[in-house]
Amino acid sequence: MTQPRESDSIRGVYTVDLEEHRDRRGRFAEIFRREWFPQRSWKKLQWSRSESQAGVLRGLHFHREQIDYWHCVAGRLRVGLYDLRRSSPTRGRGQVIDLDQENLKGLFIPAGVAHGFRALADATLMYLVDNYYDGGDEFGVAWNDPQINLPWGTTEPPILSERDAQNPLIRDIALEDLPS
Repeated sequence: MTQPRESDSIRGVYTVDLEEHRDRRGRFAEIFRREWFPQRSWKKLQWSRSESQAGVLRGLHFHREQIDYWHCVAGRLRVGLYDLRRSSPTRGRGQVIDLDQENLKGLFIPAGVAHGFRALADATLMYLVDNYYDGGDEFGVAWNDPQINLPWGTTEPPILSERDAQNPLIRDIALEDLPS
């Protein structure tokens, strides 16, 4: 039976090794069940799809209210996470997790944890959020902030959106603007 497993690095981040069923036709796996994450109400679900070419880096983004649940359906991603929550016992810890199309895994990212990914190959990410998109709950921090120091695994400059290229360093974000 599929059971979420909490990260050793960041409290509230969970990975889910999805149970795979194979036969001569291919494979099947349940990707998400509300019961796996009873800490959220999941009232307003929104599924989204993000396609990225190799070398793209999206993030780091964070939300005060919204959680994300990610599943890579094609390609390969290196996910970077960093705990910004002021009251978290794991505040200031980072973590990198690889997701790809072969390794069936879900990733639960709680509110207040900065997250982003680098496409190590052309990739498609499906992600579920527990509230409809609200630009007022979308914040960013620099992907290459030396205080965060995530090991992205390459020295090649990433392909960034204009918005992500302008994300501030943590030291330039007012403490009251960080999630509690």
